Amino acid sequence: MGAGTSLHAPSPQELLRFYRIMLTARRIDDREISLKRQNKIFFQISGAGHEAIQVALAAHLKPGHDWFYLYYRDRALALALGLTPLDQLLQAVGAADCPQTGGRQMPGHPTSVPLQITSTSSPTGTQFLQAVGTAEAWYRASLDEGIRSRIKNYREDEIVLVCAGDGTTSEGEFWEALNTACNLRLPVLFLIEDNGYAISVPVEVQTAGGSISKLVVGFPDLLIRTCDGTDLLDSYRAAEEVVAWCRARKGPALLHASTVRPYSHSMSDDERMYRTEAELAAQEARDPLKRARALLLETGAATEEELLRLEAEVEAEVARAADDAVSRPQPAPETALRYLYSESVDPTGPEFDTEDAPQHEPEGALFTMVDLLNACLRDEMERNPAIVVFGEDVADASREEALKEVKGKGGVFKVTHGLQQRFGSVRVFNSPLAEANIIGRAIGMAVRGLKPVVEIQFFDYIWPAFMQLRDELAMMRYRSNNNYSCPVVVRVTYGGYLKGGGPYHSQTGETLFLHTPGLRVVLPATAEDANGLLRTAIRCDDPVIFLEHKHLYRQVYNKGRYPGPNYMIPFGKAKVVREGSHLTVVTAGALVKRSLDAAKVASEEHGVEVEVIDLRTLSPLDMKTISRSVKKTNKVLIAHEDSLSWGLGSEIAARIADELFPWLDGPVRRVASLDTWVAYAPQLEDAILPQTQDVLKGILDLAAY
Repeated sequence: MGAGTSLHAPSPQELLRFYRIMLTARRIDDREISLKRQNKIFFQISGAGHEAIQVALAAHLKPGHDWFYLYYRDRALALALGLTPLDQLLQAVGAADCPQTGGRQMPGHPTSVPLQITSTSSPTGTQFLQAVGTAEAWYRASLDEGIRSRIKNYREDEIVLVCAGDGTTSEGEFWEALNTACNLRLPVLFLIEDNGYAISVPVEVQTAGGSISKLVVGFPDLLIRTCDGTDLLDSYRAAEEVVAWCRARKGPALLHASTVRPYSHSMSDDERMYRTEAELAAQEARDPLKRARALLLETGAATEEELLRLEAEVEAEVARAADDAVSRPQPAPETALRYLYSESVDPTGPEFDTEDAPQHEPEGALFTMVDLLNACLRDEMERNPAIVVFGEDVADASREEALKEVKGKGGVFKVTHGLQQRFGSVRVFNSPLAEANIIGRAIGMAVRGLKPVVEIQFFDYIWPAFMQLRDELAMMRYRSNNNYSCPVVVRVTYGGYLKGGGPYHSQTGETLFLHTPGLRVVLPATAEDANGLLRTAIRCDDPVIFLEHKHLYRQVYNKGRYPGPNYMIPFGKAKVVREGSHLTVVTAGALVKRSLDAAKVASEEHGVEVEVIDLRTLSPLDMKTISRSVKKTNKVLIAHEDSLSWGLGSEIAARIADELFPWLDGPVRRVASLDTWVAYAPQLEDAILPQTQDVLKGILDLAAY
């Protein structure tokens, strides 16, 4: 697994350039440490000890051609690819005109659209699956001309570099990424910079056997090489080989570089608390900066005088950049909410509202929600060749030869049935049974310009993907200051009212996504609404959680006619599904029908006229429609399927109390599930979930107040 024989060696000029970049990176670290102590920056994490492998590898890479998923120690690598000291120091001070993040992301998180350095994140390991998705976008573009026409900067020999520390390989997403990269033979280069520690946890505690490169030898088509990441020449030889392997399309590669960490993990850490003096001294002897300087003198690439002059120049350059950065203004407070969502495509706007002009066929047939969701996907895939659909079981059959003999799966609930047969296996395909894998890959594809519409089979199992959803998908545009975005549509089946679902097939839990800035959350109750809202989700430029209730998939009462290929309902537009004058019920999803049934009984048997509002989208929330209704009826009940406490109803009730208190003639009441899991036994399930009788009781109690 060691490095092979290099075809080339770096020239004296290259070695001198490597040293200059390494020294610049170290001096930026030192300057940031000084600024942190002066309270002029607010966080510091260094790349010290990792510089040699980074500059050696960068020599074989093509910024603006290849794609890069870096991590927070890749300071020298970012400089070698083309970022400047000022770029890095502007990020450190949180300057408004920082070209990378505009003051949104911490220092040490490089980003550049021209260089194709994607927005660097802080959670360890999330970048692996995104890098695989970006490489997979190349792979699918190489097989499909329509995708190739939409992808950003397609290059025949491009590769994707993803970097991480050795501790990060303990994350499950590292293994998921290797699995998919090897399965598809993707041109992904995994650089593992092994400095022996994950904060204070040594490698032998992190990794069985103490070596990640020895653990991954069973992966097919994976070239594995190790090198001394503090030695420029050894690093250069190994880097040349792994990059060539990936460019030749032989499969992915893993370069395991042994580095050091001469500074503590960050300024919040003191490594002297857990490392001995002898260990620190041994590390100091391997400092790549000292080794590179000695190499330049030994080989005659530079004299002592030349190095002293270069070092003075670098010191002055970094000092000037620091002075410049410190003088730059901070972001204005009024920009705090900028770039949570797209500012160029507004899914709440009139261009997304064709609801009043459906293209129904005369006496057209009625279709279920499943049918009209499928029709929307079909229409949009015809319209936009950049759309790819994947998830667990979404294909008709992964083994295409079987399609001649079988009807095809097309999802557990048949929502994607027939799409693979119509659009091919490059655009519709199955994923491994790994939810983070689905979302992480989708993010990497979206960065390249594809439009992934992915499926999470059951809401109850979405949690392995929650890190990707909350910290990556929802945050990408904001943290990169609009440099990158991920307009992925995540379709998720959810909800109860199906006998036998039990606690692992009946959850609702939309509140967790409503509490995630940057996500649109949609929850249709009827077939036509599902069709129109999904089309808006696909055509908008924001990430969307599209919640599809299993109980509503094939009901007769919510069927609708096919509304045509351009039917859209804007986000944030609730619908008054029943007019009333005595009180308002605000609801969504499966509670819409139960609220309508309760309102009918209230009218016919008790003379209480109830207005029922179907929210349709939860984020954004249509408070205007709620407000108009409450001002008319003066009483309001909120009915939702999730648990009563800390749920959707609590937030709506708080807003009504805050904004509409003068118009209220009674308390804001709620009807929802009990604060427990949905049990398997039907009698328990009925008691836990809100029923029509519960809504009726809430209506009558409030009407009598």
